[in-house]
Amino acid sequence: MSQITRRRVPLGSPIFPNRPPLSPEEIARRKAERKAFAQRCQVIFDRVYPKLSAEHYNWFIYIEPDSGDYFIDNNREIARQKAKEKHPHKVIMAMRLNETGCVGRI
Repeated sequence: MSQITRRRVPLGSPIFPNRPPLSPEEIARRKAERKAFAQRCQVIFDRVYPKLSAEHYNWFIYIEPDSGDYFIDNNREIARQKAKEKHPHKVIMAMRLNETGCVGRI
């Protein structure tokens, strides 16, 4: 049986010291990609929200913006499984069918 060794990382030090830090340009590029992805998902959410919120208020919705598919369920894990069955290698966004679309507490 192998023994687990724990390594303490002092506060403020990098978790992975051998990995070079990202450049400011790379950080900005990734942030822009995430924002564009969220905007594409928001368009689909705004389109389907009026017809789904009446019957499925506060349910979870997973959106895959490239195809326009969305998957809803009262249980978060079941909705995620539905989305991953159809789009196993795509990035999907989790939202809720309420006024804000937020999944957790803010």
